[in-house]
Amino acid sequence: MQFKTLCSIRGLCVVLFLSLLFISQAKAAVPEVIQLWKGTPPAPNMDLPAEIDTTKPGDNLVAGKRVMRTGNVSVPTLTVYRPSAEKANGTSVVICPGGGHYILAWDLEGTEVAEWLNELGATAFVLKYRVPSRDRQGRRWISAVQDAQRAISMVRSNAEKWQLNPQRIGVLGFSAGGETAALAGMLKERQYEQRDDMDAISHLPNFNVLIYPGGLTNPDRTGLPAHVEVTPDTPPTFMAHAFDDGVPVEGCLFLMQALKREGVASELHIYSEGGHGYGLRETQTPVTTWHHRCADWMRAQGWLKQ
Repeated sequence: MQFKTLCSIRGLCVVLFLSLLFISQAKAAVPEVIQLWKGTPPAPNMDLPAEIDTTKPGDNLVAGKRVMRTGNVSVPTLTVYRPSAEKANGTSVVICPGGGHYILAWDLEGTEVAEWLNELGATAFVLKYRVPSRDRQGRRWISAVQDAQRAISMVRSNAEKWQLNPQRIGVLGFSAGGETAALAGMLKERQYEQRDDMDAISHLPNFNVLIYPGGLTNPDRTGLPAHVEVTPDTPPTFMAHAFDDGVPVEGCLFLMQALKREGVASELHIYSEGGHGYGLRETQTPVTTWHHRCADWMRAQGWLKQ
């Protein structure tokens, strides 16, 4: 009788332990969401309805799957995706989803990309920057870049807490998010007045990844925009674009020319077809394998070393 009772107690303890372990692992799997700004973000701003997924039932699918299109973002955040302990290498990447500075392709060019980076051992931070654009003086990118600069400083200032290398911080962007990422790497001046001690820490990334980026040609398509300045200090950059993309592929060509001229070792892949807005979702079109080339580049550059 005592033996049976002891076995029952032991069995109950095992069940309880496994239940607690499952709960703790489930909690650990929930990404942390951090608000970027204390109080109102820097100007320009606008009054908007509540944040919403704008995707309608009849909207286009990508690789047969729905896309979450997040609109009316007034409260910028960073969502933290951490790799497993055995894969973690100290590199981090701030991800800027695209969406024409009108919405954010949240899963296609955000959370799915974070999961891929985690597999490479990098900690990923999906940036929910302000959309639609608070355009002033032709700068449709201004609020997005402010949020990206703040995000990079936040990651660098918390490097020790998150067990990251503060000199291995990248920024990866798609389409309008590619424009945001490019400018975050090239605009040496912070695009807002310092708010706190965090803003005293560098907002410049150590490397850039630009996938079908927009906003990189002047109105005549004869060169980079006037506000884009490439110097020897511009971070090394990986770019991928399709020749038949409606967003001008010339932007990547002009940027690559400028990077070459300044001696910034970078990599550009132009595919003959593939269009725009495929994210990481692989199809039969070779352009959708860009992330394998990107991983090779990151590895060769040393960003994926343990």
